Amino acid sequence: MRRAHRLRPLAARLALLLSVIGPGIITANVDNDAGGITTYSVAGAHFGYAILWIMPLVAVALIIVQEMSARLGVMTGKGLADLIRESLGVRITAIVLGLLLVANLANTVSEFAGVAASMEIFGVSKLVSVPIAAVLVWLLIVRGNYRTVERVFLAASAVYLCYVLAGFLERPDWSAIGRSVVTPVFRLDRDYIVILVTIVGTTIAPWMQFYQQSAIADKGLKPSDYAYERVDVVLGSLFAVFVAVFITISCAATLHASGARIETAKDAALALRSLAGPFSGVLFAVGLLNASLFSAAILPLSTAYVVCEAFGWESGVSRRIREAPVFFGIFTAFIVMGAGIVLMPQRSLIEVMMLSQTMNGILLPVILVVMLLLVNDRRLMGERFANGKVLNAVTIAVVAALTALTGLLVVTSLRV
Repeated sequence: MRRAHRLRPLAARLALLLSVIGPGIITANVDNDAGGITTYSVAGAHFGYAILWIMPLVAVALIIVQEMSARLGVMTGKGLADLIRESLGVRITAIVLGLLLVANLANTVSEFAGVAASMEIFGVSKLVSVPIAAVLVWLLIVRGNYRTVERVFLAASAVYLCYVLAGFLERPDWSAIGRSVVTPVFRLDRDYIVILVTIVGTTIAPWMQFYQQSAIADKGLKPSDYAYERVDVVLGSLFAVFVAVFITISCAATLHASGARIETAKDAALALRSLAGPFSGVLFAVGLLNASLFSAAILPLSTAYVVCEAFGWESGVSRRIREAPVFFGIFTAFIVMGAGIVLMPQRSLIEVMMLSQTMNGILLPVILVVMLLLVNDRRLMGERFANGKVLNAVTIAVVAALTALTGLLVVTSLRV
C-alpha cells in the first residue's frame, strides 16, 4: 500500500512532464537539419574523431541558451519578437526582423534542397519530391492543431535514431572516440578552424530562440511548468548533440578511414552506401529526408510567429486561416518560395546556404545580448527567475564565446 502511495506522486509528475515536453526537444532536434547534417558529415569525413572534443562544449552552450529562451517564454507567456518590440521599440524590431527573414528564407531553401538530395538517392526527381514535400508540410500545419503538429514533430525527432544505428553499424573504434571526446585538438589549419566554428554556428541558430519561445507561449505553459520545461530543454539539447556526435562518428569510421572527400550530406550517404553497404546509406538518406522535412515545416512556422508577434497580429497553429490570415499567409509564402527556388533549373544553392550561414552569424550575437538583457529584467522575470550573479557570469562567458565564434564564421564565409 505504501509503495502504491509513493508511486502515485511519481506517476503524476511523469504525466505532467510528458504533457509539458515538446518545445525544447523539437527545437533542438530541428537544428540537425540538412545544413547541420552536412556540417557534421564533412567534419567526420575530413577530420575523423579529432573533432569530437567540441561536442560537449556545444551541448553546454546550447543548454544555457535554450534555457534562457524557455524561461522567458514560461514567465512572460510571450514570444521573443513580442518582448523585443515591447522592450526595444519598433525600429530595432524591424532591423532584427529583416535579418531574420533573409536568413530563414535561405535556410528554408536549404531544407527543400535536402529533400531533393535525399530522394535523388532513391532515384526520385526533385520535380516530384519537392512539390509533394511542400504540400505535405503545408497540410500538416494548416489542417492540424498544436497538439497534432507537436506529436508529429516529436515522432520526427525519434527518427534521428537512424543516425545512431548507422554509427553502430560502422563498428567505430570506441576507445579512440572516448579519447577524442576528452582531449582537445588544436590545429593552425584554416579548414579545421572553419569546421569548428561552423559546428558551433550550425548548432545554435537565431531562429531557435524565436521558435522555442513562441511554441511555449502557443502551448500555454505557465511559471508552474518551468521545472518540467527545463527538463524538456536539457533532454532536447543532449539528444540533439548526441545525434550530431553519431553523424560525425558514422562518417569518421568509414569515410575518413578510406580518405574519402565529401561536400554534402548526399555525398556522405552515397559514399557510405558504397563503402559500408546499402543499409548504412539508406539509414543516412532516410535521416536526411526526415531532417529536411522536419525543418522545412519549422523554419517557415518560426518566421510566421516572429512577424506576427512583432506587429501584434494573431498567430498560432491551432487557429484557423480566417482567424490568423497573415500568420498562415507568411507560412505559405515561405513554403512556396523555398520549394520554388530549389526547383529552378541549374540553380546553385551553395551561395544561398553561405548567405544563410552569414546572416545567422550576424544575427546570433544581437539576439543573445537582447535575451541576456531580458532575463536580467527583474520587473519582467521577478526576483526568483531573473539571472543571479553566478548564472550571469556563466551566461556572459557563453554569449561572448559564441559572439566571437560566429563573428569568425561570418569572416570565413565572406572569404569563401
